Amino acid sequence: MAISTIELRKLGRTGPDVFPLALGCMGMSGMYGASDDAESLATIHAAIEAGINLIDTGDFYGMGHNEMLIGRALHFQRDQVLLSVKFGAQRAPNGAWLGIDANPAAVKTALSYSLKRLGVDHIDIYRPARLDPKVPIEDTIGAMAEMVKAGYVRHIGLSEVGPETIRRAAAVHPITDLQIEYAIISRSPEAKIFPVLEELGIGATTYGALSRGLLAGSKLNASGDFRAHLPRFTGDNVIRNEQLVARLMEIANGKGITQTQLAIAWVLNKQKFVVPVIGARKRAQLVESLGALNVKLTSDEIAHIESAVPADAVAGTRYDAMQMRMLDSEK
Repeated sequence: MAISTIELRKLGRTGPDVFPLALGCMGMSGMYGASDDAESLATIHAAIEAGINLIDTGDFYGMGHNEMLIGRALHFQRDQVLLSVKFGAQRAPNGAWLGIDANPAAVKTALSYSLKRLGVDHIDIYRPARLDPKVPIEDTIGAMAEMVKAGYVRHIGLSEVGPETIRRAAAVHPITDLQIEYAIISRSPEAKIFPVLEELGIGATTYGALSRGLLAGSKLNASGDFRAHLPRFTGDNVIRNEQLVARLMEIANGKGITQTQLAIAWVLNKQKFVVPVIGARKRAQLVESLGALNVKLTSDEIAHIESAVPADAVAGTRYDAMQMRMLDSEK
């Protein structure tokens, strides 16, 4: 499919037009084990060349490494991309998670450091990584709105929050999009969250279309792979889940595509206001993911996939128990 024939998707009523896939860069900073900066840079450049114009990161990915990497990649291509940045997650020097800080002063401090690491004068979409239970969402969004007015931020986004928080945030300032996990086996946003987004004219940039590589048949790396702590990848759960992956592979083989492409195509075809964020760390993964744009699924095919790989059949939650309790989107 030629790039010129690909129809862009608008992020909500107030957001920009974006390529139907975004590039998520978390895996380029060690979350899945060792990564290679040279290959990561080449992958970012290949994504831009393919037409992808939304790049997603977080200031806590690799403790700033990810932002500095993207800054290097975009040195001469800033005007070709939109930057989506998450902030607020607190981490210790050993990588331990310490909670969320989204108070107004923290918003502005985190933004200052992100601008410096990225080497840019503004961020296109800025979002708290999680809801800070200690700070009213109105206070967080209010501080972000000040940064929009000052020109340091173009649009405000949210991440992993539920309907009530979405409504409260949108009452303070227009919200461009919600970032949330969404996949064949992670479909909970369909029940209560997506209807609110459509009602309020808010887009969605969804991650985890491959359930962190589970649906692609990816195996855990020997060390430094955070998936070793995720229930879907451990114990008997992974054995049960591999049976679902086998069913997905069978359907994909019947269409002459990979299960990775089918999983991404399911998201693209199921929800037209959604932009999947693909976590390709290598150029080969990027090329495979882009192939999903050529896959058209009928409503009957979508129903068949959902019947063969039912969401309630997956074993284990998408995060560990502690993190699940932190997710406003799961309440």
